[in-house]
Amino acid sequence: MSNTPHHQTSQAALAARFRQPLASGVGQARKHESADKHVSGEALYIDDRLEFPNQLHLAAKLSECAHAQIVALDVSACYAFPGVVRVMTWQDVPGTLDIAALTEGDPLLAQDKVEYVGQVVAVVAADDAETAWRAAQAIKVSYQPLPAQLDVRNALAQGDVVQESHCHRRGDAAAALARARHRLQGELQVGGQEHFYLETQIASVMPEEDGSMRVYSSTQNPTEVQKLVASVLGVPMHKVVIDMRRMGGGFGGKETQAAGPACLCALAAYLTGRPAKMRLNRRDDMLITGKRHPFYIRYEVGFDDNGLLCGVDIELAGNCGYSLDLSGSIVDRAMFHADNAYFLQDVVITGHRCKTHTASNTAYRGFGGPQGMMAIEQIMDHIARYLALDPLAVRKINYYGKHSRNVTHYQQPIEQNLLAEITAELEQSADYQARRAAIRDYNARNPLLKKGLALTPVKFGISFTASFLNQAGALVLIYTDGSIQLNHGGTEMGQGLNTKVAQIVAEVFQVDIERIQITATDTGKVPNTSPTAASSGTDLNGKAAENAALIIKQRLIAMLSSQHGVAAEQIVFSNGQVRVGEHYFSFEQVVQQAYFNQVSLASTGYYRTPKIFYDRDKAAGHPFYYFAYGAACAEVLIDTLTGEYRLLRADILHDVGDSLNPAIDIGQVEGGFVQGMGWLTSEELVWDEQGSLLTNGPASYKIPAIGDVPADLRVRLLENRQNPQDTVFHSKAVGEPPFMLGISVWCAIKDAVASLADYRVQPLIDAPATPERVLWGVQRLLEGDIVTKKPAGGQ
Repeated sequence: MSNTPHHQTSQAALAARFRQPLASGVGQARKHESADKHVSGEALYIDDRLEFPNQLHLAAKLSECAHAQIVALDVSACYAFPGVVRVMTWQDVPGTLDIAALTEGDPLLAQDKVEYVGQVVAVVAADDAETAWRAAQAIKVSYQPLPAQLDVRNALAQGDVVQESHCHRRGDAAAALARARHRLQGELQVGGQEHFYLETQIASVMPEEDGSMRVYSSTQNPTEVQKLVASVLGVPMHKVVIDMRRMGGGFGGKETQAAGPACLCALAAYLTGRPAKMRLNRRDDMLITGKRHPFYIRYEVGFDDNGLLCGVDIELAGNCGYSLDLSGSIVDRAMFHADNAYFLQDVVITGHRCKTHTASNTAYRGFGGPQGMMAIEQIMDHIARYLALDPLAVRKINYYGKHSRNVTHYQQPIEQNLLAEITAELEQSADYQARRAAIRDYNARNPLLKKGLALTPVKFGISFTASFLNQAGALVLIYTDGSIQLNHGGTEMGQGLNTKVAQIVAEVFQVDIERIQITATDTGKVPNTSPTAASSGTDLNGKAAENAALIIKQRLIAMLSSQHGVAAEQIVFSNGQVRVGEHYFSFEQVVQQAYFNQVSLASTGYYRTPKIFYDRDKAAGHPFYYFAYGAACAEVLIDTLTGEYRLLRADILHDVGDSLNPAIDIGQVEGGFVQGMGWLTSEELVWDEQGSLLTNGPASYKIPAIGDVPADLRVRLLENRQNPQDTVFHSKAVGEPPFMLGISVWCAIKDAVASLADYRVQPLIDAPATPERVLWGVQRLLEGDIVTKKPAGGQ
């Protein structure tokens, strides 16, 4: 190297920048990589893509019966509409008709019978969307009605299931209940929830040479869509490439349910040789697709004078709809989370997968965990009312503790327990005790308006319970100008996954995030992807991208060590510069050296989560890599004459480990809380006696609006708490755990109603706690209809 003054100046400048911290790596509060495009409307979704020449548009004929034999199907009237090119029924499928996620039972098109109102019977392909939809409505279907199961309680009583029941046991629950000083029984109905993503289900398919298909699908699970499209067409997977740049929301609703439109578009493209697109309108989307599983819950508990549990028996009956879908794993997770934050010594938890003739219910943020938590939080409140104790005191005495009280009912040790710490910190910062006293005084002075307060915890397990899904891949490419292209197997649905993964790669190479371009998730670049679900998107794909970046970085270090005769320990990357012994180079210079020295600047990366296993026969194992924790304190005001209520204030403290991006993490906590609150308050699904969904649009189905968010919303992340597990930069997942913070709002509403009976009676208010249900709860309480009676033989 030259020792000219110019070189010395350059070295000085490089050294100065080297000593400055990286402004866009891990831990920085960076905005979403597509935020500007989102608000300006420039972000490209599938429906924004330019139309292909000769593109067909698809529309479906839906079943009008919940359960019936198809006697006749007449599509001839469709061809009277100018522009109709093809009508497709099950007989047109060249490969496998079934597109079930795990086993079987989900036909792409109904064959000889229908099993829910909204099932796809036939599909019209036409030159424009309006013609396709009008022609689809002209299809004539004759049905022979069959008995329809529409109630989960009846399904449970009659043994109508999509999979056998499963049970978790520890100790002797029956004996513990028999000797308990106090015993209570109860039941609870927990409603489902529509995903209501802004972008409805949509796909677009372009047929290419050699019988291959390029599929643009709004999916959380590109590999499964690839597999199912190939299966439906009867071709190998390498003939199908899935391209997924971004979704307009998913929440679990596009983990399995996105496959239908993609397969139908691929079928139309296969049959006609023309590009095909299918975009569901909101009504059809809500009729065709499954929801969060409604649950029917029964429980019996024993406890002592302090509210300490002495025996627990919980039955969780999930309403799975007509087919299995992901219900086995969803009910399993409900069982895993039926403890939430509490140690259950003598316990039996039974999970039932009940079949009803409704759309097959599916994944939704929390994946059954929220429904399981509802059972134990109902129990905590019920015990508190019975003993005239503060519900928070009952919760705290039952928290997981140390030694023998830190193992779950499925035998997984709690390796990092932050429950007591988070609760104590939130109890103080939210001024819980003073507000509890003030609310009691307010309620004593106000006969009609009542306030309620609740502080509830969350302990949520992170990992896919199906262990084989805990793996991910990535592809990192560095070009000779120092720019970086990043590809990984996760999908971006607005949650900021791409931003976080880019920050991880920026941190490894110590370069500005602006150097990094994340491309669409592409099965032709990263194969065999796991779904972006179970809060694992960053954990898995971030680790895979880190692995790929580290492989390239080690190649660069080895090259520099050899070229400049310095030890690897003397080579340091920092803020776009690389120090090699006493010399400094820009990142671009190092990349160019690597190219001229024939060092590969591309690498795949891979990651698999360790420690995950579950022995189903023993109902024991280590199904989660770690737990995320949080707590929320909610204050509500209700009108006892109308049942109307308002959330006045919410205080939240949440654990994300060492945050990769505090701005995005706080946004996820806020959004998860509000969505969870919506599930338990305003979002009511209603079916008529024939099994038809009546709440099939925004006019009748009410998601939370900005006016439902409390004016006083205080959200903080737990500080200085690294994840002790070897996660990506010791962070924790943040997608699903905050959702369950919304349970605090439901508990606060019940607390307000309970004040009418001096907090000695547990109100009977199912979820969602709509104003009507709150009013009914008030009326039943005032009439003396308590939530439950003590069981026969109880003390």
